[in-house]
Amino acid sequence: MGLFSSLSLSAADFAMKVTDTGYLDTQGFSVILYHSVYDRTFVDQKNTAMEMILHGRRIATNGDVRLMPTPEQWDLVAQLKERQPDQEHNRLTANLSFPSFEMDYTLEVAAEPGGVRVSVNLARPLPEKLAGRAGFNLEFLPSIYMGKTYSVDGGAFGVFPRSPQDSMVQVLPHPDEPKKLPYQEEWDQAKGYTQPLPLAEGKSITLAVDDPLARVKIASETGPIALYDGRNRAQNGWFVLRTLIPSGKTAGAVVWHIRPDVIPNWTRPPVIAHSQVGYAPNFSKVAIIELDPHFNAPKAARLLRLADDGSYKQVFEAPVSQPAPWLRYTYAKFDFSSVKDPGLYAIEYAGQRTEPFPIARDVYSRSWQSTLSGFLAVEMDHVSVREGYRLWHGVSHLDDARQAPPNTRHFDGYASGPNMDSPYQPGEHIPGLNVGGWFDAGDYDNIANSQYTVIQNLALAYSAFGLKWDSLAVDENARTVEMHRPDGIPDAVQQVKHGILQTLAQIKAVGHPFMGIIEPNLREYTHLGDAASQTDGRIYSPKLGPLQVEGNFSGVPDDRWAFTAKSGMLNYGAAASLAAAARVLKGWDDALAKEALDAAVKLYQEERANPAANTRPGGGPAAPGAPGAQPAPGGPGGRFGGGAPDWAASLELMIATNGAEPYKARVQELFPSMLPNVGQRGWTVVRALPYLDASYKAQAAEAVKMYMGQVDKQMAATPFGVPPSMGGWGGSGGVVDFGIRMYFLHKAFPDLVSPEYTLRAANYILGTHPVSSTSYISSVGTVSKLKAYGNNRADGAFIPGGMIPGYILIQPDFPECIDDFGMLWFEDEYVVSEAASWVLAASAADAIVR
Repeated sequence: MGLFSSLSLSAADFAMKVTDTGYLDTQGFSVILYHSVYDRTFVDQKNTAMEMILHGRRIATNGDVRLMPTPEQWDLVAQLKERQPDQEHNRLTANLSFPSFEMDYTLEVAAEPGGVRVSVNLARPLPEKLAGRAGFNLEFLPSIYMGKTYSVDGGAFGVFPRSPQDSMVQVLPHPDEPKKLPYQEEWDQAKGYTQPLPLAEGKSITLAVDDPLARVKIASETGPIALYDGRNRAQNGWFVLRTLIPSGKTAGAVVWHIRPDVIPNWTRPPVIAHSQVGYAPNFSKVAIIELDPHFNAPKAARLLRLADDGSYKQVFEAPVSQPAPWLRYTYAKFDFSSVKDPGLYAIEYAGQRTEPFPIARDVYSRSWQSTLSGFLAVEMDHVSVREGYRLWHGVSHLDDARQAPPNTRHFDGYASGPNMDSPYQPGEHIPGLNVGGWFDAGDYDNIANSQYTVIQNLALAYSAFGLKWDSLAVDENARTVEMHRPDGIPDAVQQVKHGILQTLAQIKAVGHPFMGIIEPNLREYTHLGDAASQTDGRIYSPKLGPLQVEGNFSGVPDDRWAFTAKSGMLNYGAAASLAAAARVLKGWDDALAKEALDAAVKLYQEERANPAANTRPGGGPAAPGAPGAQPAPGGPGGRFGGGAPDWAASLELMIATNGAEPYKARVQELFPSMLPNVGQRGWTVVRALPYLDASYKAQAAEAVKMYMGQVDKQMAATPFGVPPSMGGWGGSGGVVDFGIRMYFLHKAFPDLVSPEYTLRAANYILGTHPVSSTSYISSVGTVSKLKAYGNNRADGAFIPGGMIPGYILIQPDFPECIDDFGMLWFEDEYVVSEAASWVLAASAADAIVR
């Protein structure tokens, strides 16, 4: 009894209640149970099961029964059958199962004075094969706890390590354990079935003894609690607390008492969300202040001007708007649009002062260059990329690629059916694919839809805004890229060229474009570091032994797979991209421009005459918005696609041929079907207007009027006036799409569409968003995201110019984007298609204010 009576820490006891939205809550502390589930494709995303939010930060996740001390992303998880919030008894219950082991149980989280009681209750005694393996795990965020102290049983102490340093042991699978998928089994074998030994073990553990904002005590009524460091197995691992389930026990097989040190009457400090690059003098300037509902919010905010001597002088003060609720917080607006004098400023509210930002006419003029010539350069495949003394990566994937096998479902969502639409045999080398293209995201695959979006975005940015920026020296023959070395060719032109080299190579190799090229196994897929070392760069030869090398051949089957299924959507996506590229390349590389346009015409004609049997790509990640997930070819959100699958190709070919037939006729035929969808895909009709008669502009104007009647109502649903992020992947891409769409609608119909929509979207990306005021473009703005999910994430680093997805909603109401942690792909992963979108959107914002 003494152990549990002494659980309360320095704070007063408190009572938690189940909210109307189904989680346990008190001021400063929340517990969520299975408001979301594990992802079907990527499994463990660190955002489900039992989760705890303490003092405004999600400190813990994945609280449930697991079969390993530190499970990895693809390891087995329980299946949720149902969840039950019980407001009468202030209790949350989830019914779960491991069907392959015939293990059913309930996980219960119940309020008790000063915290919660967590219990695991089995329907039947633990199966013998799970003895010593099944236990209740709860994972804690490393960026909060590393460097902090912990205590065990009130006597032993330690410090959470900055990097993992524990002994490892081999834990072999049970002989009659259900078989895993082949790629999972291969991965386990490659890693040696290892697990770390615990850092500490005891009946009670207090985390962050030295930090009242993160301090929490966990005591076990049953077996001991072990503390593990999940980063021993993978860099994205968390700290894990775990108690094994004993044999022979059912009710209360595991019982924990969790006591967070909740600061009485704690309120979250206000967040002053504003553009980190500043504002243009003659346009709207509105900061949005995110407030804890319990916070006694001041009625006014001040704008200060920074003088040369470092002093701040108030130049403006005004009331903030009445705070309005949205999700967990309330939001007030501070409008300082009347301030127009150029200079450096800061906003002060409730004792907090922002970092300085400018008011100037050119605030957006340097907001996209690091994306075009930094991030997108780093992502260039099949070349080396150097920046001064630094080699970002060597020449990568010279051994591309082997024919992927038929009837295969890849772990990243790629798939092949019985027909590979290729003259090559499974496993055979496909020559000529080791050119051009970009790494898709935080991984290294080369996915067609993403490539098409980059090509078309950059082509449109170049033609619409005359992007002559030149800071890269690109030599495709030598396979070298040097940053900060202008070579007389605009970087946008060189990037477009790099993209179509891969597209053309696919067509030459197998006769048509295909879904993409990706790693064949999890060991390569999880590779972090120099892309050149992901494979040995030598073409695999089955005639050689595993350690043999002969010239450019080796006996190591590490070459990436090419998924070559033919698709009408991909044919049209490639045709649109090649046609767009031809316009850009003209005058810089006329021979390649002609080749691109000829290839586009041929693809288009063949697909129109003989549509491919499969009208959707035969691959690509299955989870919407997951890593590398891409929409239909032609741009995210249908930016360049839409309606009929050949709209984008018809449009780009019409523009590339200056209104030639048959493309113009097809555009005219499809035009009416695009108009109802102006708010998504249909806006691209405005690009066709210069080639059509006035009646088409009149039709488009009516469609835009109808859309604008809806858009303000839709955007008013959030305090930020842009599309909200309510799914499992951050919504910055949707906001950028919105900014692009509204720019081109404004250019076509300035009397119907204000330029402010595009600026609002740009300002959102640059800091005017929920949770923090951190710019989502790494290294752009005074404060930006400096830990992100790029392919250098193992270093806790960033790639300049990369754009992160941004906040997501931890269901049901907690917006999250963690500044000091970069291992959550749904918040942090760079994607090349979104980066190219930013180049286009930021260029549009710059054009407006200039």
